[in-house]
Amino acid sequence: MPSRQVVAAATILSAENSVTGNAVVAVQDGEIELQLEGMDLPPGVHGVHLHTTGRCVPPDFSSAGGHLDPFGRKHGTLNPQGPHLGDLPNLTIADNGMGRYVVPLRGSYADVMEKMFDTDGTAIVIHARADDYRTDPSGDSGGRIGCGVFARVG
Repeated sequence: MPSRQVVAAATILSAENSVTGNAVVAVQDGEIELQLEGMDLPPGVHGVHLHTTGRCVPPDFSSAGGHLDPFGRKHGTLNPQGPHLGDLPNLTIADNGMGRYVVPLRGSYADVMEKMFDTDGTAIVIHARADDYRTDPSGDSGGRIGCGVFARVG
């Protein structure tokens, strides 16, 4: 059985301070991955990003800063000058308000952890609309409807 070690976690809150999701960063078989579970969110497709600052002050969560981008790239996997380290796939929320995915994070475990746990930490943000994977700096994904701050686990 493959070994999976959880190394970071975040509880995602809405502007009204209700739980709208959970995110876990884990290492499995030498790869680093992010597991995201959204709940009580509007149905549809939502952009998700890692943001530069581990602060989530409602109502707009602008305290989380821009996308985590330690290498000075442009936004999006479809952008020839991208992507940011913090660019993640869209999250699809079903009619029951729930959605989930597991995705690999770009880079080695050591590199990702160093970038996520710099002096001001990292937040995960869920946006109101889908990310177009191209428009810099945010993929035209709309307002921030959920935000959580990562903490080390273990």
